[in-house]
Amino acid sequence: MFAQLFTDIASLWAKYHTMYLTGILNTLILAVVATLIGCVIGFICGILQTIPCGPKDNIVKRVLLKIIRIIIRIYVEVFRGTPMILQAVFIYYGMPYFFGVSFKDIWTVSIIVVSVNTGAYMAESVRGGIMSIDPGQFEGARAIGMNHLQTMLYIVLPQTLRNIMPQIGNNYIINVKDTSVMFIIGFNDFFAVHKMVSGAVFKYFPSAFLEMGGYLILTLVASFLLRKMEKRLAGKSNYELVNTDTLTMSAGTYSYPRDAASPFDETSKDYKGEKA
Repeated sequence: MFAQLFTDIASLWAKYHTMYLTGILNTLILAVVATLIGCVIGFICGILQTIPCGPKDNIVKRVLLKIIRIIIRIYVEVFRGTPMILQAVFIYYGMPYFFGVSFKDIWTVSIIVVSVNTGAYMAESVRGGIMSIDPGQFEGARAIGMNHLQTMLYIVLPQTLRNIMPQIGNNYIINVKDTSVMFIIGFNDFFAVHKMVSGAVFKYFPSAFLEMGGYLILTLVASFLLRKMEKRLAGKSNYELVNTDTLTMSAGTYSYPRDAASPFDETSKDYKGEKA
């Protein structure tokens, strides 16, 4: 049976490999672009949620931030609490239904759906990453005259990016797999190719086995590259702060004659310590 399975898989690949490769390429492009856009959305939402605001601030600022945070909270809860496949259906079919505006480009709808969904998850990750930074770093930045924007740009966000890199990678891997639901609106991804091929030759399981192996390879390669990136961002495990100090006296200048004591020795006549 296994021999027959691999024979069927080989015949499917020989006949439809161009379609499979096109589906893989479309899946990767959609996952990469949507993850990048989702990260931008997440960083914007995370930063807006962590802008300091107190009773002494201008009332306009307080009201505006309150409204923005309510909108962000609704956005996050809605897109985290509903399946992506229904979000795609709602946007693709709901826009013409409510506003009479239809999307002619499937790519545009797919990128919007996956990006907005990713942004909802990244918003909470970024917010948590910013809040995990030691408050003393904010105070130190203010002490040297940096405003909130400068503090976030030069101190907080670089550390936040390094801290949430595993979550970014996790979202990318999820997107590689979850873009398969875009077939519901006609997007030609890897899973859509499987649906077309299995319907044409009536070999559903061999095609599904091929698809599963393809998705596994894509996610394993992504995991390997992301681990490499995490190690690179983390830097070396040990640091050598100074190799040579130009202000330090060269070797041998601290030596004294055998019959002479060090100036720091209490027995020396040059010792100027406090007397008992």
